[in-house]
Amino acid sequence: MKYSLTNLLVFSFFVSCRTFAPVAYEPPAKPESVGIYAPNTELQKSILLAIGKVKGLESLEVDADGNIYGGDKDGRIIRITLKGEIKPIAYTEGRPLGIQFDNQGNLIIADAYRGLLSLDKSGKITVLVSEYKGKPFKFTDDLDIAKDGKIYFSDASIYEQKEYLYDLLEARPYGRVFVYDPKTKETLLLADELYFANGIALSKTEDFLLVNETYRYRVTKLWLKGPKKGTKETVIENLPGFPDNITRNENGEFWVALFTVRNDRMDNMHPSPVVKRMISFLPKFLWPKPEPFGYAMKIDGNGKVLMTLQDPGGEHLKEVTSVLEKKRQLYIGSLYNDRVGIYVLP
Repeated sequence: MKYSLTNLLVFSFFVSCRTFAPVAYEPPAKPESVGIYAPNTELQKSILLAIGKVKGLESLEVDADGNIYGGDKDGRIIRITLKGEIKPIAYTEGRPLGIQFDNQGNLIIADAYRGLLSLDKSGKITVLVSEYKGKPFKFTDDLDIAKDGKIYFSDASIYEQKEYLYDLLEARPYGRVFVYDPKTKETLLLADELYFANGIALSKTEDFLLVNETYRYRVTKLWLKGPKKGTKETVIENLPGFPDNITRNENGEFWVALFTVRNDRMDNMHPSPVVKRMISFLPKFLWPKPEPFGYAMKIDGNGKVLMTLQDPGGEHLKEVTSVLEKKRQLYIGSLYNDRVGIYVLP
């Protein structure tokens, strides 16, 4: 690739001014698409709702009446009724991502820009917490709520949501996981130095928490109780794609949403900080692109893969960021797609 003198001078100027500092990372060879990872078209069987009427419901929640809730890219909290009616019920003024009802009927929201929010039944939004030790969260991402009301949530990166790809290129562990206690209003740091701490889910007995480290293609376990309390360990690694959100079903199993499959071009760039730094100055349309692909997988608490559901080509469902199981149905959300999927489990 050839550069003009002007381009080189501009590049050198930005190198001297920016703190962006990518490091080398040697990704493992991606797993072969065989066995449990063999291609299938199961997600193409999903029922599609609200096609063209929603804008990226990244995470989903379902109430006792079967109504579906999610936050879109315009900052709205959307409700989709069983009759297919679509109604905005609130506006966070940010980018709502993780979403879940607490035991008081409030909708707790992880907003990428505003922090941890609570939406009550009257439509009032309250900021629960937006900073830690005086420093604002940069990318509040996902959450899970314990039986005692404590809210576990992730702060994915030092980069804001609109710039998360810089985290991918830099390959440094900026992610953190916190717990917020609504009774005491206290926020505690549970873990840091995570590689883009994305989806989180408590175990059925709440003795550990699973965290998706998106840019390391792995799921990490944080022990909350027992002799290993305060430690972390890898549950499953070298996943076939980028893990986004994770949820637990009633049986104690976990659904991992994969945003897309592995990108060979990106994996080949990772060992070279110089190449990644050069890429960071290019227009975004020249960066490696995610392959359109729908992918969800079920694992147990020890990381054993139990099932994969796929849509190669992603014409039906793609960029899957959340999979929520309720009464043998999977509710499937996406950060960018214009629809919601419902897959009926056999």
